[in-house]
Amino acid sequence: MPPTPRPIPGTTLFDGTQARKGYALNRMCYSFNSAANRAEFQRDEAACCARFGLTPAQTRAIRERDVAGLIAEGGNVYYLAKFAGILGLDVQDLGALQTGMSKDAFKAMLLAHAN
Repeated sequence: MPPTPRPIPGTTLFDGTQARKGYALNRMCYSFNSAANRAEFQRDEAACCARFGLTPAQTRAIRERDVAGLIAEGGNVYYLAKFAGILGLDVQDLGALQTGMSKDAFKAMLLAHAN
């Protein structure tokens, strides 16, 4: 049996429970690989969220562009990157939004920890 993971303050561990919780959200974000699905989302976000069966909390987080909320609701950053792409954001933008930093400050923090 694997050891119980230790919590990391301020971090949501993406485990089996979170994967199940975020299945519909991640499935919707994965669908954004298709230009037709991206266009559908841009036409009517609420209808797209409903079609994929997102929970009210997931739908609220999508509407509010709440990255930390999306992660707390089971979002996987690799699938959320598909959502971010629709908004013209990249993974570093997601990290900045998640941490409350500017993108430049987030990039500087990454570089400082890389050495």
